[in-house]
Amino acid sequence: MTHIAIQEQAEGKTADWHEKVTDEQYGITASATPAPDKNSRAQQLFGEIAPKFAELTDQVLYADVWERPGLSKRDRSLITVSALIAMNRPDQLRSHLGLASKNGLTREELVEAITHLAFYSGWPSSVSAATIAKEVLLPTK
Repeated sequence: MTHIAIQEQAEGKTADWHEKVTDEQYGITASATPAPDKNSRAQQLFGEIAPKFAELTDQVLYADVWERPGLSKRDRSLITVSALIAMNRPDQLRSHLGLASKNGLTREELVEAITHLAFYSGWPSSVSAATIAKEVLLPTK
């Protein structure tokens, strides 16, 4: 927390400040900082080896960027899935296809994006994406 004070002069004198306000007086304690969510996917995947990276993933990417009001989560998912297909990032695509489904994209829409991107990002990228989509989006028998 930041405390801003404006100090004016009265009769040629400035105000005298007597005591520093402590963090405790502001209600800031060590427990006020939330502990990283040990159950988050980032914490599970790389929190032990790269704790700051996992923290940034949880607190900046998902808690801030994904929550911005300028795009719906559905649109953010479509953009993210498309970028991951275009860059041929199968490991991340796997989890984002599941997230895209939760964010309202249908299996048909995701498959259409994969097909469409074959002509823009390369056939091999879409082949990989289709294979992953089959794993993630089709129920196992």
